[in-house]
Amino acid sequence: MLLTIAALLISYLIGSIPTAYLFGRVLKGIDIRKVGSGNVGATNALRVLGKGPGITVLIIDILKGLIVVSFLGDYFKYKEILWQVENLRIIMGLCCICGHNWTIFLQFKGGKGIATSLGVLLGLALRINGLNIVIGILITIWFAVFFLFRIVSLASIIAAIGLPAACIFFKQSLLMITVSLVLCILVIIRHKANLLRIFQGKEPRLNFKKSPS
Repeated sequence: MLLTIAALLISYLIGSIPTAYLFGRVLKGIDIRKVGSGNVGATNALRVLGKGPGITVLIIDILKGLIVVSFLGDYFKYKEILWQVENLRIIMGLCCICGHNWTIFLQFKGGKGIATSLGVLLGLALRINGLNIVIGILITIWFAVFFLFRIVSLASIIAAIGLPAACIFFKQSLLMITVSLVLCILVIIRHKANLLRIFQGKEPRLNFKKSPS
């Protein structure tokens, strides 16, 4: 019981590391929550801090989820835990995403969880049979929508909607399907302001040709 709680708590704390906020403070002495979109995530970091720092934030946020599910999950695999290891990995991943979205280090205000969710799904794909096909489809959907519209939020929302559908189609476990539905709902809720701007035609497109001074 205590080991299970420890696994979930550590997963949450790793997810809670506010990468974009830390990079903003260290590189430019700014609070990224007060500039750009105000979001503590890779897209805002890319716009505010530039390509290099933005891509680095993206990679670290992905690694948070990957490390929790794959490597930390492997550690607890050999311990006495309440759940089967596959189920533990899934719940650990969800805790990591919640940590990113509601980080204890920033008064429970964080990012939107897309990069960390990708890391979690990649980690699960390495350990759960058949999930790699689901992830491959989602990544393809994301890039197709992004390159068509150049809107990160739109690509993320559509890929999130495709997640539970793909999990159901490829006959993933009931827990995985349930968590995929939770993630889909979380992504939509976290992007409600983006959805409003998309419908109004005001959502900014990501332009890689421009870089902040």
